[in-house]
Amino acid sequence: MGEPLPICYLNGDYLPLREARISPLDRGFLYSDGAYEVTPVYGGRPFRFTQHHDRLTRSLKEIHMADPLARDAWRGLYRELIARNQASDAYIYVQVTRGAEYGRNHAPLPHVPRTVFAFAAPWPTGRAGWQENGLPAVTAQDTRWARCDIKSVSLLANVLLRQLASDVDASETILLRDGQLTDASASSVHAVVDGELRTPPNSWKLLPGTTRGVIEEVAQTAGVKWRSIAVSEAELRGASEILLGAATREVQPVTALDGKPVGSGKPGPVWRKLFDAYQAYKKSLAGTPW
Repeated sequence: MGEPLPICYLNGDYLPLREARISPLDRGFLYSDGAYEVTPVYGGRPFRFTQHHDRLTRSLKEIHMADPLARDAWRGLYRELIARNQASDAYIYVQVTRGAEYGRNHAPLPHVPRTVFAFAAPWPTGRAGWQENGLPAVTAQDTRWARCDIKSVSLLANVLLRQLASDVDASETILLRDGQLTDASASSVHAVVDGELRTPPNSWKLLPGTTRGVIEEVAQTAGVKWRSIAVSEAELRGASEILLGAATREVQPVTALDGKPVGSGKPGPVWRKLFDAYQAYKKSLAGTPW
């Protein structure tokens, strides 16, 4: 990931990111009591803004918080961050925590002003040669908490799982629970089984990916058969293609899993169709309202 762009937003102010400060009693700091969202920006235009903020609002609702900003206020925040940072191809990270109370207590949940933070960063280029060669990944047991459908700032399990990949120079850790595919440490996972793109059904066990939604939509235009269905570990390991989807990954091919080739060991035809359709969809949105 590249170094963030210099201007951030914090509780109503735009200021240099290096000067931003929060209280050490903020519940996001003490308890990971908050939610976040990441939205791509292409050519200065936020991508799937509504879907990303619908998910943020849902995550906040699930942890008993109302969205502190109206949707138009979020749009204004995005516009201002993009303008002040002269951002073109980038992503915007937003985070809402329950706020800071004077003291530390588990309950009752306090009614204090929320902490709202946002920054922008350049679009990540990804691992060198990934389009030609694909990406290596490893598998691990899914040790995250039971409410993976909430995009919580409590990411320690994800961080430790991602480190397993980093330790062996892989790009992602694909997660298994009770013999079934769930997610990856920071991506949704899709497997091509018997010529069909399969993605585990949404549940508390995985995050409802906004990029997953894009992949589902472009699969139709690309002529790729897609189904939301449980994927077993055996099906994952025998898949002809494995794809990752995430806001800052779009759709990427996994060509090695736990040191063994996936399919031919090169990016496959389903990935190519989806990748091309994804890029065409992005171009079709250029200059349109968001």
